[in-house]
Amino acid sequence: MPLTNSQYDSIMRSYEEKQRIARHRLEEHIKTVYQTIPAYEKLDKLVASTSIEHGRRLLGGDAQALSDLKQRLKELSKQKASLLCQNGFSADYLSPVYECAQCSDTGYIDGRKCNCFREAEINMIYEQSHIKNLLKTENFSALSYEYYEGENLEKFTKAVQICQNFVKSFYLDYRNLFFYGTVGTGKSFLSCCVAKELMDQGNLVIYFSAARLFDALSKSTFDKDNNESLAGISDDICDCDLLIIDDLGTELTNSFVSSQLFSCLNNRHMRKKSTIITTNLSLGELRDRYSDRIFSRITSNYDVCKLTGRDIRMQKKTLSSNKQ
Repeated sequence: MPLTNSQYDSIMRSYEEKQRIARHRLEEHIKTVYQTIPAYEKLDKLVASTSIEHGRRLLGGDAQALSDLKQRLKELSKQKASLLCQNGFSADYLSPVYECAQCSDTGYIDGRKCNCFREAEINMIYEQSHIKNLLKTENFSALSYEYYEGENLEKFTKAVQICQNFVKSFYLDYRNLFFYGTVGTGKSFLSCCVAKELMDQGNLVIYFSAARLFDALSKSTFDKDNNESLAGISDDICDCDLLIIDDLGTELTNSFVSSQLFSCLNNRHMRKKSTIITTNLSLGELRDRYSDRIFSRITSNYDVCKLTGRDIRMQKKTLSSNKQ
């Protein structure tokens, strides 16, 4: 779901803290330089007095004042840089150091959200969708074939190979994955496995249950004027490296949902951004619930994997009960 106002304020407070730290660090550096190089402080004072003097000349109508000031400040700047170098300081020692050099830790560039703000915003969304907690237990290192047999095992093994190839070729080929089948057969698990691998490589992955996704899109469409954090959420969903839509079909389906789903899938397809969809619906139910164009988009542009078998969660519960 999109950020609340309090979460947006929390991000902005973090930027204020970063700026405070940067200012304090610069003040400490200036103090160190002044203590180590007294002549440097004198040059700083000379810069200030020179600027005031030439400012008065400029106000008095001296057309040469501005040119003279630029030349004098250039000379003083060279002297200051030379003093720093002679005393073992780096040339940028007295330059502010920000976590994000693009926006100087303000979160905005020319009135638009910086990429670092978007990243912080997405991290908030991750926390809401619980993707980080899921990935602790749902990843390739936890992969097990013991709950499958026969044809079900063959289908799961093939799906695992498709997921591994998807990760390996992520930067080379544009591909999408569609997992469908009965409840508890590993569809969400495999999508999380892929998410973990790609996030570890630094890719931006957004995970939404279908209900949360359409709630977010609805609010970004109808309520964005009342909540700044909603602005641009649709772009984030369309632009992220990988979008995972889990449990498609569990949301309340209507014309708005169908329209938003097609728009989302189509925009990502046009931008060559990969998507993973999981659902308990059959292909026939998918066509009946949504539209022919959505069905066509998925079946023609996605690697379709059907998973079958007994509910793994129920199997684990039965085994746990038998051990007690």
